[in-house]
Amino acid sequence: MGVLAVYGVKDASTYIYYGLHNLQHRGQEGGGIATFDENGKSYRYRGQGLLSEIFTNGQVSGLKGYMGVGSVKYANASSAGPENVEPLFFRHKSGNFVVAGEGNLVNSRQIADYLEKHGTIFQTDTDSELLAHLIKKNYNEDRIERIVKALNMMEGGFSFVIMTRSRVYACRDKYGIKPLCIGRLGDGYVVSSESCAFGIMGAEFIRDVQPGEIVSFDENGLRSTLYSRFSRHRMCAMDYIYFARPDSDIDGCNVHAYRKEAGRRLYRECPADADIVVGVPESGLSAAIGYAEESGIPFEMGLVKHKYVGRTFIQPVQSMRELGVKMKLSPVRSIVNGKRIALVDDSIVRGTTCLKIVKLLREAGAAQVHVRIASPMMRFTCHYGVDTSTPEELLCSHRTLEEACKAIEADSLGYLSPESTRDSCFGCADPCQACFTGEYPTLLYDDNIIKE
Repeated sequence: MGVLAVYGVKDASTYIYYGLHNLQHRGQEGGGIATFDENGKSYRYRGQGLLSEIFTNGQVSGLKGYMGVGSVKYANASSAGPENVEPLFFRHKSGNFVVAGEGNLVNSRQIADYLEKHGTIFQTDTDSELLAHLIKKNYNEDRIERIVKALNMMEGGFSFVIMTRSRVYACRDKYGIKPLCIGRLGDGYVVSSESCAFGIMGAEFIRDVQPGEIVSFDENGLRSTLYSRFSRHRMCAMDYIYFARPDSDIDGCNVHAYRKEAGRRLYRECPADADIVVGVPESGLSAAIGYAEESGIPFEMGLVKHKYVGRTFIQPVQSMRELGVKMKLSPVRSIVNGKRIALVDDSIVRGTTCLKIVKLLREAGAAQVHVRIASPMMRFTCHYGVDTSTPEELLCSHRTLEEACKAIEADSLGYLSPESTRDSCFGCADPCQACFTGEYPTLLYDDNIIKE
């Protein structure tokens, strides 16, 4: 998912709408915008699908106010449905408020059980609703204290934006697993999952929200509160590898620069005897450029992406992903015919997409296809918001390198090491690689049992 909030800007909804378009890659299942006007009146509009399918008849202009929150949804099969599309709106005697978030809590079941025992009835399957009910629970305290207490009950990787009728709060998990950054927009402020949203809005990047930090925006400007003295910089490696746009800077590291460096290191570790280097659009292109520069093998546009098809990995069910591959990519026959190809991609999750791409290239006449992956073998389930579901679905959870190569029908297969994945990142010294190594930065919860 992607979240975005604006404070202190006239016609805030218009800026949010355009900013969300630059976050569309983070979620294609739904989206929405909520605002408060100067009189404290609330407005909200949300729906399923792409932003261009949701906001079709001037709904944006009807969302009045100088502050607002927007969201795009990345759904897995279990959380699909219109009720889970954010932002969520809550009415309460202490003041109405809006919440949107991304990421995943590892103790959501425990929190839900706790709240249900105190009479809470849930309307959605979202972590944002859990946060809202935790905030409402201690309504006699100052709101910032309620937010601090709520966040300290949560474990996992997340970022939340909370909007009241006079203030916006931006919160990032204490491990720094999920990204969140701050920009200046005229006399106001903007908060976004990625800095790539700032350019289209005319905003200027200020800084990242720090792990364990709550940043609030109101008529007095920007203020910072640390809700946890424990903090780590464990930014999700998959944001650098796949999710983020190449023009985003996350924790001091440009995403395109990261991927190019990963591609260079990939060639050093896994050279291929090839005639051309072909990158898989879009997130594999930067790594392919780095691989070509390091190897001296020419980079060619051997695959063309159809512009009006979404990202197959973030489709909610497998059948949709498989159908999406041929719709998304076409080989350039005159480029790949008779060539030995070093095919560079960002990652392999289930292997179905890679298998179909290898077959497409062979059907177009490729002599050999050597697959090179600019990340380690994905062996473990992500608990922080990447939809890898169960380990059994992962190509490499139960296969050796040779067996994985055979499964995708490649001539050879090579992966980047976890060490090079870490060292390619110039900003975050120790990105989370739990899906590769099985070393999770947080505790994991299974029902009522805490796992170290």
